[in-house]
Amino acid sequence: MLLFVGLGNPTPNSQNNRHNIGFKIVDTINQKFSLSKQKPKFKGLLTTGNIKEKKVYAIKPLTFMNNSGICIRELLEYFKIEAEDVIVFHDDLDVEFGKIKAK
Repeated sequence: MLLFVGLGNPTPNSQNNRHNIGFKIVDTINQKFSLSKQKPKFKGLLTTGNIKEKKVYAIKPLTFMNNSGICIRELLEYFKIEAEDVIVFHDDLDVEFGKIKAK
């Protein structure tokens, strides 16, 4: 089981700024792998599906970036997802624009 978390802010004026790259990545994953339609759940927009026979969840927290832990904790506890099965996508102003970093 995997959980993809895309961080961002849910306001219309934040939609196309760098801070919302996490939302855009989750949207791309949803499209590429034909995950379910987004549904409001766990204080976010949740999609589910399978990638290479592995169950996946993808969420865009609607709690604003600084409070996204509230949404994520509820989801982890409900589905009993381990921390090592979580991949978080977010911007980082310390990383040059157009570059990525994995931890």
